Amino acid sequence: MITLQNVYKRYQNHHGSDWVLKDINLTIPKNVSVGLVGSNGAGKSTLLRLIAGMDAPAKGSITRNCRVSWPIGLSDAFQGSMTGRQNVKFVARVHGDDEHIASIIRFVEDFAEIGEAFDDPVKTYSSGMKSRLAFGLSLAFDFDVYLSDEATAVGDANFKAKASAAFKERVGQASLIMVSHSEGILRDLCQAGIWLNKGQAIWFDDINDALSAYNENRQKIVKK
Repeated sequence: MITLQNVYKRYQNHHGSDWVLKDINLTIPKNVSVGLVGSNGAGKSTLLRLIAGMDAPAKGSITRNCRVSWPIGLSDAFQGSMTGRQNVKFVARVHGDDEHIASIIRFVEDFAEIGEAFDDPVKTYSSGMKSRLAFGLSLAFDFDVYLSDEATAVGDANFKAKASAAFKERVGQASLIMVSHSEGILRDLCQAGIWLNKGQAIWFDDINDALSAYNENRQKIVKK
C-alpha cells in the first residue's frame, strides 16, 4: 500500500511558480494497478517520481509499505560516463544481489536489444535506447509495484509488443502505476485510475470512469 498525505510539489524558478501538485491525499491499495490520466503538464511524471522516491514533496509525506520500482520510462538516473553494462552492474550491486549479477546483466542486455551500444557510454544513447535499458533493468528485479512513464511507447512495433507482454506478465505477480497516452493500454492493464487536474488528484475505482472524466473535461475546454 502507498499513502500520500497532504502532498504538495512545485519547481521554483526566478519567475515564481504555481503548485504542480497541491494537497494530494491518496491511498493506493495493494495489488491494484492504476492508470494516471491528465493533460500534458498536469503532473503525471512528477507524481511518479514522488512515489518512486526520486524526488521529495515540498510539503506532506509519502509512505510506501512495499517495494517500488523507479519509473521505467524515466532514465535520467543513469551515470552518463558509464556504459550500459556498468550501470546495470552498479544497480545490481546496490540492490544487494551479488549472486545474480551476471544473470541480471544478461537479462537486461537481451531485453533492451541495443546491441553493441550496451558497452558504450550511456551519454551517447538516444532517449529511446536509455528507456529500453531502464525498462529491462526494472524488469530484472522483483518489485511489488512497477512504475511506468510511457515505457510501452518506446521502440518499434516489435519492441512495443514485447513491452506490453512483459507488463501483462507482471500484472499477475505485482501491480502497476502507469502513465500512457494510449487509453487501450490503460484499460488493458489497469483496474483503477487517478485523474490529475489543476494540481488535484481524483481517485476512481474504475479506469474507465477516470478516462471518461478526463475526456469530458478536455472536450469542455476545447469548446470554450
